[in-house]
Amino acid sequence: MLENIILGFATAFTPENLFYCFIGVFLGTFIGVLPGLGSLAAISMLLPMSFYLEPTTALIMLAGIYYGGEYGGSIASILLNLPGTPSAAVTCLDGNPMAKQGRAGVALFITAIASFVGGSVGVVALMCFGPAIARIGLSFGAGDYFALMLLGLVAAVTVGGGSMLKSLIMVVLGLLLGTVGTDVTSGEFRYTFGFLELRDGVSLVAIAMGLFGVAEVISSVREASKRKIMEKVSMRSMLPTRDDMRKTFAPMARGSSIGGFLGALPGAGTVIASFLAYSTEVRLAKDKSRFGNGAMEGVAAPESANNAAAQTAFIPTLTIGIPGSATMSIMLGALMIHGITPGPLLVSDHPTIFWGLIASFWIGNFFLLVLNIPLIGLWVKVLQFPYKYIYPVVIALICIGVFSMRTSVFDVGLVVIFGGLGYLFQRVGYSAAPLILGFVLGPMLEENLRRAMLLARGDPYRLIADPLTGSILALSAFLLIWAAFSGVQNLLKARRITDMPAGEA
Repeated sequence: MLENIILGFATAFTPENLFYCFIGVFLGTFIGVLPGLGSLAAISMLLPMSFYLEPTTALIMLAGIYYGGEYGGSIASILLNLPGTPSAAVTCLDGNPMAKQGRAGVALFITAIASFVGGSVGVVALMCFGPAIARIGLSFGAGDYFALMLLGLVAAVTVGGGSMLKSLIMVVLGLLLGTVGTDVTSGEFRYTFGFLELRDGVSLVAIAMGLFGVAEVISSVREASKRKIMEKVSMRSMLPTRDDMRKTFAPMARGSSIGGFLGALPGAGTVIASFLAYSTEVRLAKDKSRFGNGAMEGVAAPESANNAAAQTAFIPTLTIGIPGSATMSIMLGALMIHGITPGPLLVSDHPTIFWGLIASFWIGNFFLLVLNIPLIGLWVKVLQFPYKYIYPVVIALICIGVFSMRTSVFDVGLVVIFGGLGYLFQRVGYSAAPLILGFVLGPMLEENLRRAMLLARGDPYRLIADPLTGSILALSAFLLIWAAFSGVQNLLKARRITDMPAGEA
C-alpha cells in the first residue's frame, strides 16, 4: 500500500493535476454556494470540459467539483437558510440560527474543519477497503454483476427516501432511455424514431445538464427573491472558543463514521448520512432543546458525515463499477467516455488513475480547508450578486458545453427538452436522480443479463441457483417487499387518521 500511495501522490502532485484539482474544488464550491445548483449540476455543466483532458486529470477535476460542491452548499445554508445542496439542508436547522445570533463566522469555520475531518476519514476508508473490494470483484461473473446492478437500482428506489412508486417510475424511465441507440448484439437501431443523431444513444451530458442544470436554474430563479444575507463575516468573527471546539470533536468523529459507512451503500449517499448523523446527535444530547436553536453539534456532525460519504461513494463506483448515486453515475459515464471500464480491473490495470485520484482527495480537502476560510468573504459577495445576471451565464455555458461535445444542435435541443422535463418533475415531486441511475446502469444491466443467460443456456433457474447471484437477488426481493409493506402500513395509518373524528385526531 505504501508503494501505491507514493505512486498516487507522484501522479497527483504534477503541476497539471494540481492546477485542475484547485480548479475543481474552487468551481465546485462556487456553484455549491449558489442555492439549488449543487455538485450534481456543477459536474453536469463542466463534464464537457473534462473530455479535452487526460483521464486522470479529468477525474481529479470532476471529483474536486463534487466534494467542493458539498462544502459550498453549507455556506448558503448558514447565511441564507437556503441549502446549496440537498445534503446541506440539515445544516440549515442550526447553522442559520447561529448566523441570526451573530455567530455565522464560527459556524462557517466549524463547517470547514468538519468537512476536512469527514473527507479525511472517507479517503482512509477508500484506501483501505477499495483494493480489497476490487479483489473480491474479480471473482464475480456476469450473473453476479447483473444481480449487483439490480440491487443498486432497487436500493435507490427503496432506501433513497421519498415515494417508492415515484422512484420506481423514474428508474424505469431511465432504463427505457438507456435502450435508445444501436443494439450491441444485433447492431440494429432501437427507438431512434428516424433520428440518426440517436444512433449512438441519448447523450448522458444532455440528460444530466437538462435535468440538473437547466431545471435547477429555473427552480432557483423562483427562490432568488427570498435571499437575504444575515451579516458580513470577518476573519475575527470566525474564531471559535475552546468550548465550541470541545463540543465538536465527538460529533465530528461520529458523523465521519456514519458518513463513511453509508456513502459506500447504493441508494444511501450524502443526504441520508447527514440526516442520520444529525438525528444521532439529537438522541445522544442531554439537552435536546438546544437543537434547532444554534447547537454547534448540529453543524459539525452532518457536515463531517456528508463529506465522508462523498469520498466513500467512490468505493463501489471505481472498484465494482456500480454507482450509488446520480453524481457517481455521471462520474462513471465520464470514465467510460474516456475509454476506461470501471470495475475490479481498474485498480490493477490503471493504478495511476485509481491511486492518483485517491491522493488528489487529500490535496483537494487541504485546498478546501486552506482556501475557503479566507475566501468566506468572497462567497458572501457572490451571494449578494444579483442572480438575474448569474443564471443567463450558467445557461449559456450549458449550451456551449453540450454543443462542443459533438457539435450537434440536436443535443442542445435535448438539453432544452430535458430541462423542461426536469423542472416538471420537481414541481410534481419526482426526483430525477433515479432516472440517471437507471440510464447509466441500464445498458450494463442488459449486457450482463444477456451474457449470464447465454452461459446458463437460457435457463433462468441456473441463474437463481448460483449461491452468490441468488443471495443478491433475494436481498433485492426482500427490499422491494419490505418497502411495499411499509408503504401499505403508512397508507393505512394515514387513512385511519383521516377517518377519525376531528376531536380525536
